[in-house]
Amino acid sequence: MSTEQINVLGFAGSLRKDSYNRALLREAIQLSPEGLKITDFDLSEIPMFNEDVEKEGDPAAVTAFKNAIRESKALLIVTPEYNSAIPGVLKNALDWASRGAKEAPLLKKPIAIMGATPGRAGTAQAQAQLRQTLVTTRSLVMVEPQVLISEVHRKFDDQGNFTDEKTGQYIGRLLTSLQEWVNKLKS
Repeated sequence: MSTEQINVLGFAGSLRKDSYNRALLREAIQLSPEGLKITDFDLSEIPMFNEDVEKEGDPAAVTAFKNAIRESKALLIVTPEYNSAIPGVLKNALDWASRGAKEAPLLKKPIAIMGATPGRAGTAQAQAQLRQTLVTTRSLVMVEPQVLISEVHRKFDDQGNFTDEKTGQYIGRLLTSLQEWVNKLKS
């Protein structure tokens, strides 16, 4: 395996400060294997996509997001599930990052997905929709392992600390698989 550090851009499809998905992204940062560094990107400043605005030039937050994607070797997207779908904020960010045809930042970018919900379905529908969107952007989405976290509110203590060892193992496997896959794609 390569000893070169793999920089991963991580972002959660939730704007809520105390979002479980944002907390899981922070946990993934802590669980990263040696040689994999995840940087958290906050989507809250990205405006709604508007082609008229785009024609005037990307807003600063969009430019920062696109540059962060370009500078990373891979992405880790953490999505909640809202009404059996991906949140609008996540779809909007991906719409901005898909622009530019041959120079779009998402083009051929390796991507791992995970998500959590207080419900019992574990974001299966949101992740399926996200995968469909990322096929259109010609991104390289990992097929497995899938991390679909249900009843996420039971995985944290009253102080907001992550406590579920088994879920942590699933996240660790996802990150190790992402690291191995990026190295395989490089060779």
